[in-house]
Amino acid sequence: MRASTFDHPALLYRTSDEYLAGTTGFVRAARADGDRVLVAVPGDHLTLLRAALAGEEAGVAFADISESGRNPGRIIPSVLLQFAAEHADTRVSIVGEPVWPGRSALEYPACATHEALINVAFAGRDATILCPYDTSCLDAAMVDDARRTHPVLIEHGNRMPNDRYEEPLRTAARYNVPLPPPPDGAATMPYATGADLADVRAFVRRQSAGVLSAARAAELMLAAHELAANTITHTGGGGRIAVWPEPGLMACQVDDTGHLADPMAGRVPPPARQPSGRGLLLVNQLCDLVRLHTRPGATSIRIHILCG
Repeated sequence: MRASTFDHPALLYRTSDEYLAGTTGFVRAARADGDRVLVAVPGDHLTLLRAALAGEEAGVAFADISESGRNPGRIIPSVLLQFAAEHADTRVSIVGEPVWPGRSALEYPACATHEALINVAFAGRDATILCPYDTSCLDAAMVDDARRTHPVLIEHGNRMPNDRYEEPLRTAARYNVPLPPPPDGAATMPYATGADLADVRAFVRRQSAGVLSAARAAELMLAAHELAANTITHTGGGGRIAVWPEPGLMACQVDDTGHLADPMAGRVPPPARQPSGRGLLLVNQLCDLVRLHTRPGATSIRIHILCG
């Protein structure tokens, strides 16, 4: 019988056979122990695992993480913690693959931050999260980060403690880096008080007209509203919002003088009785990518909404 503790191994693999052996073996062992299992992997791997586990799906849920986890900041609250909450009476075991070939350079820092902060969000919880990494095609720096963010490694079928594991908040701080500046042609506007929030919403609506569908434009508008409202609530001054199109998406960035000191903000839901503290959580739900840089006296948050 396993102790009630959190286990976060990285599965380092090079071939499909290694991937299937490591992941299906994990799922079968977890089910034999009575765990509820979630397989949250990109679509092509989801197809492989569904086929390999055909007839063994009892107690196993499947999710395409390239959809549910397109924004890495959404994975902890909406995929991992949600599954754990749904099965609070038993141990959960999860195959989670947030880093896959095709993740962009802009997305990747959010992925590495996510992997580090899993260790904070699940500390003391009765859970295992296995994270596969394809060492044959992922950048070497990504594999190095896998070693920094996972206390245990599984490679060539061998499980071993990882002496390169780094304190999670230190790893997250590595990726708290300045964002690229908005392009010269970005539309911008300042805001300072609650009375300006209606203007912020109208501004975002105008800029996204003809680029995003009505539904997606409404999501961008709501996310921008939440960010601007956070500025007004938590800082002594106003901020500036920039909006611009990129191929296939609309981007929006909010800059203000605040300092977001809690790296778990927007990743762990506040207690139900707490009336506030859900703004960044909602932004993570709405957006396809959220990138953040914060330091004393300055915070920048950039969000993306894909066209559709």
